[in-house]
Amino acid sequence: MKAATVNEIKQTLNNLSAAELTTICLRLARYKKENKELITYLLYEADDLDAYIGHAKEEIDLGFGDINDSTVYFAKKGLRKILRAVNKYIRYTGSKTVEAELLLHYTARLSGMKLPLKKNTVLLNLYKGQLKKIRAAISTMHEDLQYDYLRQLAALEEAV
Repeated sequence: MKAATVNEIKQTLNNLSAAELTTICLRLARYKKENKELITYLLYEADDLDAYIGHAKEEIDLGFGDINDSTVYFAKKGLRKILRAVNKYIRYTGSKTVEAELLLHYTARLSGMKLPLKKNTVLLNLYKGQLKKIRAAISTMHEDLQYDYLRQLAALEEAV
């Protein structure tokens, strides 16, 4: 089966009634957990980004609390798991501000851990990759916002 283009789907959805749209959305939500989470975000959380960011930061903090740091191997697995969740939160919003906020929080928590960032290449590359993503997100923002985020980023860059 060949998938339709986004434009074709948009035109078809414009021609459907509200009941048909509801049926399609509910069917989408039934098949994948990510679809259900996205619909939940769009319906209930998209209006209040500050609360959404706060909730996401709480989830990040809980994830860091659960990390098994007895060995670097287990710590890396836990860090990647948290980063997948962070990227999911970012993808739902599509906002560069949310991206910068969440990635800054993630890297600040990562630098605060007692892991050998400088001695372990994988951890160092993970950390530097997040700093690069933060810098890219900040570069698209308004100048006033850039100043605040760049100060936080500079503090994280000095930590390495």
